[in-house]
Amino acid sequence: MNTVSRDAVLLRKLDIRQAGVRCKMLLGDINGDGRMEIVMVQADGGIDDRYVPHQVQCMTAYDLDGGLLWQVGTPDPDAGRPGSDYPAQICDIDGDGICEIVCVMNKRFRVLDGATGEEKRSWELPGEEAHDCIVVANLTGGSHAGDVILKDRYKKLWAMDRDFRLLWTHDGNPGHFPWVFDLDGDGRDEVMAGYDLLDHDGTMLWSCQELEDHADCIWVGDVDGQDGREEIVVGGSVTVMYDREGRELWRYEGSIESQHVALGKFRSDLPGLQVAGLDRMERGDTTGVLTESGKDALFLLDAQGREIWKEDRKTSGWLTIIETLRNWDGGPLDYILAYRRGGGVLPTLYDGYMRESTVFPVDGYAAHADLTGSGREQVLIYTDEAVSVFGSEAVELTAANPGVPLPQPKRLYSSTLYPGGEYLWKGEPAE
Repeated sequence: MNTVSRDAVLLRKLDIRQAGVRCKMLLGDINGDGRMEIVMVQADGGIDDRYVPHQVQCMTAYDLDGGLLWQVGTPDPDAGRPGSDYPAQICDIDGDGICEIVCVMNKRFRVLDGATGEEKRSWELPGEEAHDCIVVANLTGGSHAGDVILKDRYKKLWAMDRDFRLLWTHDGNPGHFPWVFDLDGDGRDEVMAGYDLLDHDGTMLWSCQELEDHADCIWVGDVDGQDGREEIVVGGSVTVMYDREGRELWRYEGSIESQHVALGKFRSDLPGLQVAGLDRMERGDTTGVLTESGKDALFLLDAQGREIWKEDRKTSGWLTIIETLRNWDGGPLDYILAYRRGGGVLPTLYDGYMRESTVFPVDGYAAHADLTGSGREQVLIYTDEAVSVFGSEAVELTAANPGVPLPQPKRLYSSTLYPGGEYLWKGEPAE
């Protein structure tokens, strides 16, 4: 069982005021020095992002010592708010072992050099609003994920190859952030585009369009832990799990709006994986600003979709984001990282019994990664002014292998306000 009630250790605090307000954090080793850097992304303002997708206004890169590496664009005090995704990712798009930044700025898809921020290539967008988010995929069977899927807010996808040539389009209900995964093992990704599973060439394989509203988040993993075959868990109007052929395995209807789900091994006494979730029980203010109105609640399901527990929240707040946190403290089990809770509730790691394992002493948005290649993850809590870097114990933020570029994990090149993911594991962890 994981250790309970451990204090987080503050490893570093960085001043990021030069990046501007309302930024989103991206993490990756953009200069190949063996540890990750921080890229703060600011979005354009003056739009209603419920209907119109953001573009990037400014990006500012820092090292883990707080040094400003470069800035592209000009920070805007009236920048957009994080009510939807910002179209930017850190990824090794050309497969040379060093990360680039891909983004949409000024109606063009741009590839920037990670170390300098200088533009390497750019193209016109395939559609006027093809910039709600950027999904990096392997659709053409190359040696790395170098193809790109773009989307508008709720209706259309554009799939582009690594030279930004149009492969196919899809009209449907793609949800917020499609998840790509090679389900059939042919070396090319299938695309779970909201409620539609598409083959690598855009062919519809199956659909669950009978679900209401749209898909908020998508996870892939061998949830039952018995057959080595991945299932697909979709969070939206309900939380539902499908096998790879599109057969519904179970449906959890004990939530009003399943805004987030996250797979993990949160309990050692239960078989397979568990499904953490976030139910928006009462929507509050819809301006995109974190308010004290509304109410949400965490929940946990077993591998068969049965409720293990559900939070009886006593404070207000309805905009919580949850993610699975692995490799935090060396223990065998995962944690549920919950932040943007509102109501005075600080970012917290919960274990599989809904106990507070770690409460971070500052409020803000959160990101997490193994910043140095040590095998342990750190949690970064950030505001408009500062980034606080926390670990489970005191460590130096020095590269484990200096000068050897850190590979960019898929989770980090698939950064989104609506975290999805995949959970690949073998067998049960020990007690």
